[in-house]
Amino acid sequence: MNPRSIRFCISSLTATVCLALTTTPSRSQESPPSRAVDEAVSSTDEVATPLAPLPLQLPKPAFKGTPKHIPPNSNLEKPRKGRRPPLLTPKGTANISAGKKVRCSDDDPIIGEAELITDGDKEASEGSYVELGPGLQYAQIDLERGFAIHAVVVWHYHGSARVYHDVIVQVSDDRDFISGVTTLYNNDHDNSSGLGLGRDKEYWDTYEGRLIDAKGVVGRYVRLYSNGSTSDDQNHYTEVEVFGLPVK
Repeated sequence: MNPRSIRFCISSLTATVCLALTTTPSRSQESPPSRAVDEAVSSTDEVATPLAPLPLQLPKPAFKGTPKHIPPNSNLEKPRKGRRPPLLTPKGTANISAGKKVRCSDDDPIIGEAELITDGDKEASEGSYVELGPGLQYAQIDLERGFAIHAVVVWHYHGSARVYHDVIVQVSDDRDFISGVTTLYNNDHDNSSGLGLGRDKEYWDTYEGRLIDAKGVVGRYVRLYSNGSTSDDQNHYTEVEVFGLPVK
């Protein structure tokens, strides 16, 4: 009996077993994985999110140059040469705070209203800023839902050269900032605000604003503190822009 007839007999008697044998190749019959497939999978895993410069538009400068006089008891950063380098953020990142509701620790501002902080007017002109009372004060923006926040830019009063103290920026999902608080920036070098010792430097407020890399932290509320400036004890906010993407 030749091998073909044996296979025929076995197949006719045990069709199910035969089917399993004929449909399952031996190790020697398996073809090796394609290198192209492996490379494609590997490259897919390593594909990074496309980045683009933050779509930030600056107001007009109100004064030129960097003041040479260093205010007493300040912890100023070193002057930067040239323009500020752009911050690269995920493509599609946009201003998510425009027109959003703002509440302040000072319910009765000395000048202006809280809505000025997100109205899009960041020029150093009268009627463009809100002035809060002396001491530690904050402005808080409600983004209305959680976002992946990639940048926060704050303009205090920048009509003249001044340094604001205890600039602290935090993000949370808690309206009262009791739990789940992430601090993005803190230049309170002596903890006079009682919110923790800050490692960031103080800076001259200019038309550029203070650009803070939020690194994609997720949150709904953004709170910004200050505690007077080298000019006076009041706290001023011209504009705040929060850039981010919806949470998937």
